[in-house]
Amino acid sequence: MRSIAVFHLFFSIPSLIVIARWLIPLSLPLGWKLAGALLLLVASQYHLWSRLSSGSVFAPEFPRPVVLLFNWAFGAILLLAVLQIALDVGGVVGWLLTRGTWHMPDAARYAAAVLAVVLAAIGVANASRLPPVKDVAVAIPNLPPAFEGYRLLQLTDLHLSRLFTARWASAVVARANASGVDAIVVTGDFIDGSVAMRHADVAPLADLRAPDGVWAVPGNHEYFFDYADWMHHLTSLGIRMLPNAHTLLRREGATLVIAGVTDASARGAGQAGPDLAAALTGAPPAAPIILLDHQPRNARAAAAAGVALQLSGHTHGGMIAGMAKLLEPANAGFVSGAYRIGDMTLYVSNGTGLWPGFALRLGRPSEMTRFTLYRA
Repeated sequence: MRSIAVFHLFFSIPSLIVIARWLIPLSLPLGWKLAGALLLLVASQYHLWSRLSSGSVFAPEFPRPVVLLFNWAFGAILLLAVLQIALDVGGVVGWLLTRGTWHMPDAARYAAAVLAVVLAAIGVANASRLPPVKDVAVAIPNLPPAFEGYRLLQLTDLHLSRLFTARWASAVVARANASGVDAIVVTGDFIDGSVAMRHADVAPLADLRAPDGVWAVPGNHEYFFDYADWMHHLTSLGIRMLPNAHTLLRREGATLVIAGVTDASARGAGQAGPDLAAALTGAPPAAPIILLDHQPRNARAAAAAGVALQLSGHTHGGMIAGMAKLLEPANAGFVSGAYRIGDMTLYVSNGTGLWPGFALRLGRPSEMTRFTLYRA
């Protein structure tokens, strides 16, 4: 309970900054200020209302327009808090330059609010769109000639929910199936909610098709709900899960390994943690390895183990340009795009969807990533 209280208190900080430094100094009647402060506090507690609606902060069970509205309001508050801090820094400079005679006009605060509201609307629209297919070429050491030009499509962080519904999932599936790839991989965070809550939303995933199959690993959000239920249900949709396991793709006598590990949060949920050695047990030693790992933090260990390509997600690319720096420490410095680690390429996708508790994208677009392999 204490951690939950801290969680909600943390998300109220931007609204408290806005109330103290933006709202109170405005030349408005006291009643307007009190009403504004109340609205700001209500919007800031979106995650509390989500928990009351479903039992989990990760699964807001409101109609989609309400989820969009909450994300817009919460995003506007966060952006206004940042802009107000910038105004305050500028105000201090102005005060020093004018020897204490400068006063920040209300117009500057209103302009910051308009900018925050517009940016938040753009951010929510970017977050909730159907992502395009992004092409990435990857050099694989010792790639067999039979796999030259082999194509994989990565989906990740779908976060199927009241925001990313069955309609959106159907559009993603149609675009994935039309991408002309040899195999489709999903690197976790399929859902936000229980099987009962998300049964209809995940149903379109049963229509994913690729010649060499659809392979996947769990993300941390699968462990926030009933992990065993979700593994069984996703498997029933024709998605072949690779929890600390691998599969072999064969062409003209050549072999490519696709391996997967469980998520780093698994042990906290009483499940088997990621085990790369177990995942690779029995794999042909000379075959190139493609590793599916939801989180990128263990990429250096994967490179040391001989993995040629690691595909990850989890970070959502930082969501807002500039926020990546804040996420780097928790993700070993890997947040968005391609990284070279020895002979291994790590690719951290910005995500196909993202958590409906903070659906905002500015400068970090969503993606469905199509990889074309060629021999290094």
